[in-house]
Amino acid sequence: MLPACAYEDRPTTYTAYSDWQQTLLDTLYKLPAEYAPTDLVPLRQAGLESDLLVREIIIADLRALVDEARALGHPLAVQSAYRSYNYQVRTFDYWVNLNGREAALASSARAGHSEHQLGTAVDFRSQNGPPAWDLADWADTPAGAWTVANAWRYGFVLSYPKNSRDITCYVYEPWHYRYMGRELATQIHNSGLTLREWLWTHQP
Repeated sequence: MLPACAYEDRPTTYTAYSDWQQTLLDTLYKLPAEYAPTDLVPLRQAGLESDLLVREIIIADLRALVDEARALGHPLAVQSAYRSYNYQVRTFDYWVNLNGREAALASSARAGHSEHQLGTAVDFRSQNGPPAWDLADWADTPAGAWTVANAWRYGFVLSYPKNSRDITCYVYEPWHYRYMGRELATQIHNSGLTLREWLWTHQP
């Protein structure tokens, strides 16, 4: 049964780098501070003009996604990718200082709880556009709408869908996608479950 949202620091079960599809991260479960993938490469390898890092395993499908988006007139960029534990400490503290702790908890993961630490999560934005979170709803833009509708076909699952905060524990983020691989992303998409629900149902 999916537990209610709460803020704890339980060690997540799957912490090997090969467990990237199974690792459950939410407001309860976290990665070790020292978790840092060893196969990080720059986004330039996916055809993006960025030196931000992601795991090499996502590059081929990320390139395919951004190539199709560009070909259809919806060029994408990535605002945020891999974040270390210490980087997430600073990120969360920034949002606390800006908006207060309660608001920060709703929209930013505490260190260790962020999918960005896996190296398989990215925050998209429109190329030459502002950070997606500066817009009322990035999914209402052509690039955002296309990404929401199609990212799963390339293995990327929207982690925090609209109207699902009670389930995901975070506010709607139409820009935040976690790579799960094409086969698994298709299963999750077809299930109608959020990523958190799907991962919870597949824990030991």
